[in-house]
Amino acid sequence: MSSSIWAVIPAAGSGRRMAAEVPKQYLLVNGVPILEHTLSALLACPDIRGLVVVLDPSDRRADSIESLSDPRVFRAAGGSERADSVLSGLQAIAPYASSDDWVLVHDAARPCISVSVLRQLIDHTVESGVGTVLAQASTDTLKRVSSSMRVSESLDRRVVWRAQTPQMFRLSELETALSSALDEQLPVTDESMAMELSGFPVSILEGPSTNIKVTLPVDLEFAEIILRRMAEEIDS
Repeated sequence: MSSSIWAVIPAAGSGRRMAAEVPKQYLLVNGVPILEHTLSALLACPDIRGLVVVLDPSDRRADSIESLSDPRVFRAAGGSERADSVLSGLQAIAPYASSDDWVLVHDAARPCISVSVLRQLIDHTVESGVGTVLAQASTDTLKRVSSSMRVSESLDRRVVWRAQTPQMFRLSELETALSSALDEQLPVTDESMAMELSGFPVSILEGPSTNIKVTLPVDLEFAEIILRRMAEEIDS
């Protein structure tokens, strides 16, 4: 039997950098909450068997998200760090999944992912058998700086990529990597970092520049434009 593909969306964060009254995943883009856009995009991909949204246990705003009522969507309680929340999501999948199944982890605040990009990532990862991260090559000159904000060196941008999500790994391997990072109190900012620290191989697949993460207020305007254009392409 072929492996199933699942998805986890950690959505328990507060989005402090957005400086908004509500967590950023509930801010409206074209009149619809960001989390609704993100869920709808993943649910539109027929390859994904089920999806876990990891929420703050006290979060009542999620009740207004229509896609959470989809029968393929589960809820799980988030933790204090991203790794805690993603691990909670994996544990929610465990009763229905096998150790060889794959899982996509996607930021709640990346609403501009398309089904075509999701399928490219899925096909690439399954065919190669190696966990894969969507990422973008750096187009800027990058500087390493000291604590006093002095430039210590210029980095070769040809070997530096900016990680995006989804990031796709074997469920059992990702669970092992995240558990190890938490046990050793290692700060991990994304799933690939946990996999790297545990010695698992991670490959890169170039993602589109439109797959933005809504982090700052100006990102809302970009997301509105991108989603509007994506909708027009579907309608045409």
